[in-house]
Amino acid sequence: MRVRLTSDRASIGSVDRRTVLRWGAGVLFGAPTLVSACGGTSGGSSGGSRLPDGVQMATRWIPTELGVGTVRLPVSFSNTDGMIDPGPDRVFADVLRYDKGEKIASLVADRVSLGAGSVPFWVFRVELDEPGLYSLVVDGGPSDGATFQLLESEQFQVPRIGDALPAFDSPTFDDSRGVDPICSREPEPCPFHELTLTEALADGRPVIYVVGTPAHCSTGVCGPVLEQLIAATDLAERAVIVHADVYTDDTATDVAPAVEALNLTFEPVAFVANTAGEIVERLDAVWNVDELRAAVDRLSA
Repeated sequence: MRVRLTSDRASIGSVDRRTVLRWGAGVLFGAPTLVSACGGTSGGSSGGSRLPDGVQMATRWIPTELGVGTVRLPVSFSNTDGMIDPGPDRVFADVLRYDKGEKIASLVADRVSLGAGSVPFWVFRVELDEPGLYSLVVDGGPSDGATFQLLESEQFQVPRIGDALPAFDSPTFDDSRGVDPICSREPEPCPFHELTLTEALADGRPVIYVVGTPAHCSTGVCGPVLEQLIAATDLAERAVIVHADVYTDDTATDVAPAVEALNLTFEPVAFVANTAGEIVERLDAVWNVDELRAAVDRLSA
């Protein structure tokens, strides 16, 4: 399948879905690239809310997937020594309407991580109701911030919050459906392949559906987000969790049907659906398991 990707920073042209997944969003869109999202780093501050001098912001959102409504903007920071770790406990930022020069909102984000040895990140969330160009300007970061574009809802192909999560017969331990291995986690597959997504959506409980490849993820995030989910035994008691890998085999040559079913051009992604199958949360690129837990908590409130 051929796809055309564009952003406010670059027009990429036609690339195949496998190439998009392998390169990752940072390479495609000219954003500061996370060479290894799981590697150790240096040069950070410890605690407080002040970033080191000369910091650069590494955007960790998918530029083509931002639309009106709740906008999720995860970032990390780097300097000349590499990615900053641990960095401040809390970071402040403003969202500006780039094309109008207006300040839209003031935000705060607390530091989170994917565990020991991982690059920390900060997730800003803001409600925006108009398409257009915006900028996230972090206190103590680059003065021009990071520009992002909100698109019209009809421009998206991947299901979003408020859409139905499409049923799909994802590979299981009993039926690999042509995907081998069904899970690239090592040394053994994750436990989230007992049911297909179709069966999970008929279970009567909330559903957490994760698509990502631990062995071949371009940013090294897919493995850690899956490990956090495995450790979250409380979530397994409250929701049906399903994982689908990205490639059909270990050569990482052909994308799996799960990718095509959702029109994905990036990974990883996690969906949380309510008992009616409606998506109530979607997390792209990088997240902490507490964000999934919070979404399930809201369904129980």
